[in-house]
Amino acid sequence: MNHKDLEVWKTSMDLVTLIYNLTSSFPSEEKFGLVSQMRRAAVSIPSNIAEGSARKGDKELVQFLMIAMGSLAELETQYLLAVRLKFTENRVDIEKKISEVAKLLLGFRNYVRDKRSE
Repeated sequence: MNHKDLEVWKTSMDLVTLIYNLTSSFPSEEKFGLVSQMRRAAVSIPSNIAEGSARKGDKELVQFLMIAMGSLAELETQYLLAVRLKFTENRVDIEKKISEVAKLLLGFRNYVRDKRSE
């Protein structure tokens, strides 16, 4: 399965772009703090989807999807913290994209897990 064909990978790549654009306006003193953490968490999502897809078994794929879900939760927390710190206002586009990626990740994980148990 080629990860570039997966909707969850494509959507998470869109989220990475949104996060990079968002964090480019954060205060310069956050370059090695929240900016770096948010970018790493965002990049981790499609990276883990890709790595899991390249593995041989569905069990490994599910494990990498769970790691991607953890990175998404981390990113969402960091985004909410950035809002609290007033580095940004609530951004509906980012919140929708986070939610969309979460739904796609859960759906794909469930599909792979259910396929395994057949």
